[in-house]
Amino acid sequence: MGRRRPLARIPVLAVLLGAVLAVLAASPALASSYRYWSFWDGAAGGGPWSYATVGPSMARPADGSVQGFRFAVSKDAAAEAAQPRAAADFSAICGATAAAEGKKRVALVVDFGLPADAPAGEAPPQEAPRTACAQVAPEATAAEALASVAKPLRYNGAAMLCAISGYPKQGCGEPIAEGPAPSAPAAAPAAEAGGGPSAGLLAGLAAVAALAAAAVWQSRRRSR
Repeated sequence: MGRRRPLARIPVLAVLLGAVLAVLAASPALASSYRYWSFWDGAAGGGPWSYATVGPSMARPADGSVQGFRFAVSKDAAAEAAQPRAAADFSAICGATAAAEGKKRVALVVDFGLPADAPAGEAPPQEAPRTACAQVAPEATAAEALASVAKPLRYNGAAMLCAISGYPKQGCGEPIAEGPAPSAPAAAPAAEAGGGPSAGLLAGLAAVAALAAAAVWQSRRRSR
């Protein structure tokens, strides 16, 4: 009788792979919030803000539009991002700016956010949101309207807006580790400080490996 081929080990390896993937899927994400400038469309007349569907360099607001910018640590999602803290009221912002031929008026709200959301060593230029009425060419983008009243702007290589009026000086949409509060993320244990896997994840993988080794040993006993 010929020697049995080790095909019985294949299901064991499949179980091992599935268990490892399950442990990885169950481990919490290291970061789910980001420190960034979000971009908002406002309803003229002081209506609610809505998360913009395109970036400011792509948006071309019409005359009478309201655009908002908010710096904060928040989720990268429309439902959870921090909104500008001033009303989207075109009349209140641009009412004193007379219309001009060949120009459009865009009301802008720039909210530098809370001190708790500022990067280490920095603080918001002002606590209250800043408003301005940009009078620009009809084809101007929201980014061009913003640049006309709030220079300097800073972008990264992917054309993401990183700073308005020079704030913040560094960083651009960096992830923030989960913790009790965005302004004071929980300190990572020594084993996690270098960005490696957590102690819980390593323990889980060790347990899976031990179970797999036992299954392989049992399979070899049965094949004798």
